[in-house]
Amino acid sequence: MESAALATIISFILLVTGIAGMILPGLPGALLVWLGIVAYGFLNPNVHWSMTFFLMEGLLALLTYVVDYLATIWGVSKFKGTKAGAIGAVLGMTFVFIMGPPGLIIGPFIGAVTGELVAGGEMRQALTSGFGTFVGFLVATFVRLLLCGIMISWFVAKVIASIPHHSMPF
Repeated sequence: MESAALATIISFILLVTGIAGMILPGLPGALLVWLGIVAYGFLNPNVHWSMTFFLMEGLLALLTYVVDYLATIWGVSKFKGTKAGAIGAVLGMTFVFIMGPPGLIIGPFIGAVTGELVAGGEMRQALTSGFGTFVGFLVATFVRLLLCGIMISWFVAKVIASIPHHSMPF
């Protein structure tokens, strides 16, 4: 198999899996998208892109993980949670290691509720704060998809621009 075709197949598999990971908790979506872009760039002998491109794409991928934490904290604070609830929510993200993918949704909720209760809050406020983590998760998912769309759009534009003009059927 030609190396350009192999690069395309590997890249496609990583990109599709990465896109799924942007929605499904537990799959490192942005990392897989970035690896798909890097695989195409380095395995395809016809591609000569700058390291700046790969680094910028990597920064966009990294930003998706930062968004996860910030959106969780935002969700807690937007629903009048306290610092204890926000810390509990971030610590609750570690539930993914115990519960698998559902832990990314359930863990921050449990963490926020526990943090609020330990700090002396009432159950109603603790549950509201926990609900804020879910809202934060939804916001983070939207922003991750947006960033993933930017990454893939930039990648596709680079692929199209690197096709020799005499190969274009139009």
